[in-house]
Amino acid sequence: MSTTAIPPEELGFTAAMLELDQIVAALESDALDVDALADQVSRAAELVGWCRTKLDATRYQVEKIVTQLDGGSEE
Repeated sequence: MSTTAIPPEELGFTAAMLELDQIVAALESDALDVDALADQVSRAAELVGWCRTKLDATRYQVEKIVTQLDGGSEE
């Protein structure tokens, strides 16, 4: 990971997933320099954590909307 890596929340979900896919592809192809391995794995962990948090928040929002549409009053 470079020191100028964009924080995941600034990337957005789709761009974060694309970056994660690129890191995984590099790991699977053995093209990643050993010196960069720890940085890339750390970046991947950061992206995965943020994407999970984003998915959880989105799921909560959708469930809240569905509950309201079904006549409930969950806030």
